[in-house]
Amino acid sequence: MARVLIFQRPCLGSPILQRERPGFVVQFDNTRPQHADPLTGWAGGAETASQVQILCDSLEEAVAYCQREGHDFEIIPPTPHRLILQSYADNFR
Repeated sequence: MARVLIFQRPCLGSPILQRERPGFVVQFDNTRPQHADPLTGWAGGAETASQVQILCDSLEEAVAYCQREGHDFEIIPPTPHRLILQSYADNFR
């Protein structure tokens, strides 16, 4: 069984760009450590499943996919946004 991470996609700055983005991502976790390629020096490995991302519209759809396929999954809760209010003059202190 593959280990899968379910998380919410980060918000973009523009509401127009946010409109077309699905809500949750199902990403397969990397189980083997990556190693440096001796020729190029790039980090990589033989496991390509960690490059796969499945986009879902809702959390329930992502969980249903993992249960249907028999994957062990972990739901990563979204981080709360903290709004720090300050004036423009605070940038120059």
